[in-house]
Amino acid sequence: MGSTAADGPPAPDPELTQRFAADLRALWPQFAQGAPGLLALAVSGGPDSTALLLLAASAFPGQVEAATVDHGLRPEAADEATDVARLCERIGIPHEVLKVDVAAGNIQAEARRARYAALAGWIERRGLSALVTAHHADDQAETLLLRLNRASGVAGLAGTRARGSVPGTQIPLLRPLLGWRRAELTAIVAAAGVEAAQDPSNLDDRFDRARLRKALAGADWLDVGAIAESASHLADADAALDWAARREWAECVSREGLGLCYRPKAPRAIALKVIARIVAEMEGSEPRGSAVARLFDALVARQSGSIGDLVARPMPEGWSFTKAPKRRAKR
Repeated sequence: MGSTAADGPPAPDPELTQRFAADLRALWPQFAQGAPGLLALAVSGGPDSTALLLLAASAFPGQVEAATVDHGLRPEAADEATDVARLCERIGIPHEVLKVDVAAGNIQAEARRARYAALAGWIERRGLSALVTAHHADDQAETLLLRLNRASGVAGLAGTRARGSVPGTQIPLLRPLLGWRRAELTAIVAAAGVEAAQDPSNLDDRFDRARLRKALAGADWLDVGAIAESASHLADADAALDWAARREWAECVSREGLGLCYRPKAPRAIALKVIARIVAEMEGSEPRGSAVARLFDALVARQSGSIGDLVARPMPEGWSFTKAPKRRAKR
């Protein structure tokens, strides 16, 4: 295994480096096969992504680059990005700071959208192979519990998958740390003598995740690793539903006139996914699961319903989906 640069912090324990390399190769077999390509690391400067940086630099020397997104939402963000750049220089990792503007509205959602868009542009410009992020087991457990508290369906409860794609692109998105605990990652950073940034929002009780994190810290009877593993099982179940929904689409959805006709045969969970795909294709955006569920219930009750400009109506043998006619502007 490799090591960090001579004037940089000490490399992580070799066993941890080997474990990380195995986890990443399981998601990205190209590395196991010796194929060329560079990994793109998303490094915010917090303990989790800093540990990711140290592990990747040790496991794959010369095969990674890093970027830090500065959302401009906190005064400290610019200094934190500079600290990451300095650490990358010490361990011989190319690094860029990506400044973005966050649109008004749901700040966390808009920041996520801007972040992934900036990272995708950087990856394409640099010719990198895949994006690697530092999501870990504690993140998975927190997400599952938060969504249980909101009555989410299987797709929501599935949490984060180990391998996916950067939103809106075909760029592979890898999360090799989903089997790692937050405490393990923090210990790696401490052992390297690196001071990681601390996001104050992680302690801000205005955010549900911060409150849940505090509650979990005081509930030693909960097995966070087991909860995260349950999220993984739910992800497998959701993938099976996706497979069934694609088959349902092929067999039961047809284009008729200016819209689509769906003659459902599958159970509710699969029909919801088919309807969500119909809405996404005709409206151009992903619908909320709750809105899809309400539309499904209306159609089952032989009532018409709508999402955005899309109107759904019951027919003798199925359901029709058409765009509502645009209203003419009054003169």
